[in-house]
Amino acid sequence: MFENLSSKIEKALHTLRGKGSITDINIAETVKEVRKALLDADVSYPIAKEFTDKVKAEALGRNVIQSIEPGQLMVKIVHEKLTELMGSEAVEINIKGQPAIILIAGLQGSGKTTFSAKLANYLKTKKGKSVLLVAGDVYRPAAISQLQTLGEQVQVPVYTEEGNRNPVEIAKHAINEAKSRGYNVVIVDTAGRLAVDEEMMDEIAALKRELQPQETLFVVDSMTGQDAVNTAKAFNDRIDFDGVVLTKLDGDTRGGAALTIRYTVEKPIKFVGIGEKMDALDVFHPDRMANRILGMGDVVSLVERAQEQYDEMEARKIQKKLMHNEYNFDDFLSQIAQIKKMGSMKDLIGMIPGMSKLTKDVEISDDAFKPIEAMIGSMTPYERQNPSCLNGSRKQRIANGSGRSIQELNRFLKQFDDTRKMMKMVSKNGGKMPIRRRR
Repeated sequence: MFENLSSKIEKALHTLRGKGSITDINIAETVKEVRKALLDADVSYPIAKEFTDKVKAEALGRNVIQSIEPGQLMVKIVHEKLTELMGSEAVEINIKGQPAIILIAGLQGSGKTTFSAKLANYLKTKKGKSVLLVAGDVYRPAAISQLQTLGEQVQVPVYTEEGNRNPVEIAKHAINEAKSRGYNVVIVDTAGRLAVDEEMMDEIAALKRELQPQETLFVVDSMTGQDAVNTAKAFNDRIDFDGVVLTKLDGDTRGGAALTIRYTVEKPIKFVGIGEKMDALDVFHPDRMANRILGMGDVVSLVERAQEQYDEMEARKIQKKLMHNEYNFDDFLSQIAQIKKMGSMKDLIGMIPGMSKLTKDVEISDDAFKPIEAMIGSMTPYERQNPSCLNGSRKQRIANGSGRSIQELNRFLKQFDDTRKMMKMVSKNGGKMPIRRRR
């Protein structure tokens, strides 16, 4: 996410930090490099210039030149201005109403249908809402069946009307259905076009006028760069939407749309799509995104994801097992499953401060755990629960069954044993790593 932009801005600021003395000229050069980085990320020139002018004025106003740590103060200023550019703070989705109606708009291919299902899953699992999805795209082939398939995945019902080509009628009937069945939220997926056209605008405007939704969200593919900003402006001028959703932010995006769409349309970015899975949807936090762009990681989001998967009862059970040396391969497998639910490995590692730079050109596969899962899966229930029973013949059978070499299996068993010992020591120290004293 924003790898090129991040590395270029970091490089510009690192140059400043490396100077023995800071001058007006140093600051001007650094600001120029930051501006170039923003332009390369597909930020429009007027916005890039205004942003860097503000950074420069702030730097001179705060006496960066006389500062004890001018480089750090400059990073702080850039962070503040990036956060401000992207909206300053997260804005919650409005789900007040009985039911609350959420209208989804955007061009074809922007990811509206997938986002609709992701949002339904988010509201159901994290907000405790009962949700009804509405298939309002009556033009695109297979749009209705796609939404039905996604609805099944997240276990949310989908309202459809076969043969009806009037999306306003379909949506109104769906809302009546939601009221009679007690659904809290109705999400209306709508048709898109390959480009902004009058027919499309008339239809989405009619839907908004007739439904009076609590929330109208514009979904935009962040990989389309500055065109996404122009499209958002055209939609906002016509339907005055409430917020923006950026999809495919985990792809090869330069980041210009994410940085400037809030500034251009003066509407908050509310969600970002960060992967293919139905739970790969994050609330947009401008300050956390600024952290990631500047290579500071995003520890808060990482902790939040961990807490969502954290089972307190299970953790106590694991701790008890560790204390009595009973931690086994089934427990290890369970913890791997919890880690995998948190998201892609590269995304998780990128949230750790400093790690995004180290892993920039490293391919980190989400299949990294597969060899371990295969080896544990080739064990008998008795072997999984009793790691110490693994002798030579058992190891050979497990290696053959998992398609791994005996050397790989032995390496994993040693890592497992080392992990178990370390976790036991941490558990004994009340969650603190033991300190080894030098002799």
